[in-house]
Amino acid sequence: MLEHEFQCPYCWEGITMLLDTSVSRQTYIEDCEVCCNPIEIRVAFENNELQSFEANGIEQ
Repeated sequence: MLEHEFQCPYCWEGITMLLDTSVSRQTYIEDCEVCCNPIEIRVAFENNELQSFEANGIEQ
């Protein structure tokens, strides 16, 4: 597991999230812990190291 900090694309607050390094590519939806809006998370790992991270708002 890897702790990663980023800004919410809605409220711009800092969020800390645990990422699972055992899966090389992941896409999932996680709600912001501050404003509760859904965020699409896309991550990629190589050799358990973070290669890319995207946190995008979802049009509702």
